[in-house]
Amino acid sequence: MAAAVAACESGHSVTVFEASRTLGGRARALGATLPDGTAVTLDNGQHILIGAYTETLRLMRLVGVNPDTALLRCPLALPFPDGSGLQTPACAARWPAPLDAIAAIATARGWSWGERWSLIRASLGWQLAGFACAPELSVAQLCAGIAPRVLHELIEPLCVSALNTPAEQASATVFLRVMKDSLFGVRGGSHLLLPRTDLTALFPQAAAQWITQRGGQVHTGQRIQQLRWHAPHWLLNGQAFDRVIWASSSSNSALALVEYASTAPESIASDLRSWAATASALRFEAIATVYAWAHQARLPHSMLALRATPDAPAQFVFDRGQLGAPQGLLAFVVSASAGSREELQAAVLAQAASQLQQLGLGPLQVVQTVVEKQATFACTPLLQRPSQQIAPGLLAAGDYVAGPYPATLEGAVRSGWACGSLP
Repeated sequence: MAAAVAACESGHSVTVFEASRTLGGRARALGATLPDGTAVTLDNGQHILIGAYTETLRLMRLVGVNPDTALLRCPLALPFPDGSGLQTPACAARWPAPLDAIAAIATARGWSWGERWSLIRASLGWQLAGFACAPELSVAQLCAGIAPRVLHELIEPLCVSALNTPAEQASATVFLRVMKDSLFGVRGGSHLLLPRTDLTALFPQAAAQWITQRGGQVHTGQRIQQLRWHAPHWLLNGQAFDRVIWASSSSNSALALVEYASTAPESIASDLRSWAATASALRFEAIATVYAWAHQARLPHSMLALRATPDAPAQFVFDRGQLGAPQGLLAFVVSASAGSREELQAAVLAQAASQLQQLGLGPLQVVQTVVEKQATFACTPLLQRPSQQIAPGLLAAGDYVAGPYPATLEGAVRSGWACGSLP
């Protein structure tokens, strides 16, 4: 949708084909029912934004969505249920970066001064080095000098939530880019932005209305079955277009392009096969979101960090009741998840009973568990990602396409805007 908006802004006549009947891809709304019979709108994964997502916020405003009302803005805070953890002091919430983040680190509850200083020292070292490091480094290697408690309670959860890859395997280069933009970039870049509406309404739906108001077309429930080159046009299901932006998942894109390469002119077929080979080499990590409900349950904050272990897999829990959903609805997020749906549900419920018991929530009932098995690519060191250009007039947009960001909403938006803005 970012690509379509950008193309429309550039003066092109735009047609969007969406295979699903709901816009948003891996960030879309889902219908469900609570145990008491109340209809509720969920998402196919709990997402958050941060203040550093400047392009996403700009694009929301462009299509008529006000981020100030659609998102709950919270200064950087990752408190645990017992009150320990990182929280930005109220007096520092409006300080310029990186002073707000440094204040949060300096006042983190439960950390010794030595532990706090190890993180501040490392952060200042990253800044002095221009947020650059050897490309083969992992996040764990980059952060080897940080106190173990800070690694476990902050760095590892931040890494797995931003890159959806464990710190031992995650790219330090990409992690530093995220740290640079969020902690040392724009004012409020470290703020957490929690959606107050479902993800389809947050941007894709408004984008579709914006496009159609400018003469474009948006077709849902229409899958592209056939891609062909017939000079000087690309044909989609027989319909001619001057340019095509392929914005499906990397695996689906690779399959479609390999299929077309078998009948394409050799000058184009070699480009398609080369691009598909790079896309097919990507490995993926899953994300699971366990939605659970307890009557009148309420967390002390809209988002809490959890102590994750192999037997307690969730890193965060969100109080959807404070974000526009019925009270009592919680969303537990398991990044880089493994195991079956049933195993995840059982482990998360046991984790909630153990780590949230002091909050007096009562027994939780599972509403729905969403497992995106190929939620993001594994963001590892020296990873080769497919390029934006597939073949002349055929482009790829997606969070997996070559770029500085991991598989995030901001990465997807920037990729789409870059494709759609080309002359």
